[in-house]
Amino acid sequence: QVTLVESGGGLVQAGGSQTLSCVASGNILSIRAMAWYRQAPGKQRELVAKITTAGITNFADSVKGRFTISRDNAKHTTKLQMNSLKPEDTAVYFCHADHAVVNEDQSQYDLWGQGTQVTVSP
Repeated sequence: QVTLVESGGGLVQAGGSQTLSCVASGNILSIRAMAWYRQAPGKQRELVAKITTAGITNFADSVKGRFTISRDNAKHTTKLQMNSLKPEDTAVYFCHADHAVVNEDQSQYDLWGQGTQVTVSP
């Protein structure tokens, strides 16, 4: 079973920067798209950023120009670089993989990490 583990969350002041990391483990051959979602108190979970195997990215309108996403296909990792942080960015951030191939020809879908808290103070 593939597992995703996030790290890098914490407290940061508005205007600051923070980087989140996600590592996927479990005899993985490949992962299609990797993404970051977030969920703030009282709000539904939303897509923040997504990146394909080829490196094609897309971002939520609220973070465009401030956040970047990257990945290392060989290491099965993804990072979310967050700049110019705002209090509205406060949320639990989750790593996601849509399709992982494991054990040569087996597939696992819709994989989630446990989440990491990001708190931006005014």
